Amino acid sequence: MGSDKLMEVLSLLPQATSETVFMTAASTVLASILGFPLGTYLFAASPVGLFPQRITYNVVSRIVNLLRSLPFIILMILLIPFTRLIIKTSIGPTAVIIPLSIAAAPFVARIVESALAEVDRGVLTAARAMGSTNFQIVRKVLIPEAMPSLVSGLALTIINLISYSAMAGALGGGGLGDLAIRYGYYRFRIDVTIAAVIIILILVEAVQMTGTVISRRLLAKR
Repeated sequence: MGSDKLMEVLSLLPQATSETVFMTAASTVLASILGFPLGTYLFAASPVGLFPQRITYNVVSRIVNLLRSLPFIILMILLIPFTRLIIKTSIGPTAVIIPLSIAAAPFVARIVESALAEVDRGVLTAARAMGSTNFQIVRKVLIPEAMPSLVSGLALTIINLISYSAMAGALGGGGLGDLAIRYGYYRFRIDVTIAAVIIILILVEAVQMTGTVISRRLLAKR
């Protein structure tokens, strides 16, 4: 790669990287806001939960499974009218946040449900014996005990969102995926594609390492 081409590639990376980080961060927050209460309810209403509700649990659980199994590209296309209604456009980094959040919310819900289900039943029994309400058990017992698993799950969610944001580049979503497709694939610039992939791998590794470190520190404080 010549020096001129190298400088051209390097000049394109900062904006694309910042767009990917923006999309991932914003959609992580929104997906957590949607998925955390849903996951908490799924655990509480499950057969081993705080207030078992078999019929409601089965209905909500199947809806979550349906949304999780839907390919992101298809979901993004289906949500174009809704995205236009909310954002007034269906392309660009800001517009992609809507389908990213909706795609990740069921994933977050399952992570939260699984993390809460791993909490020792003896701790819950002791909390009930002390007269704690369901809300108090969730806030003061379940969430603190499940925090290491929740952090690990959040890191996995962020990694998936980075992957989803790259796929969104195929539909004009911006970010590193858009850079790799528009400037790399369409213009036969393999150097641009490789550079975008390297940045994505660096972001994924950084998120994974951070999540692992935080999770281990939380476990050590128990």
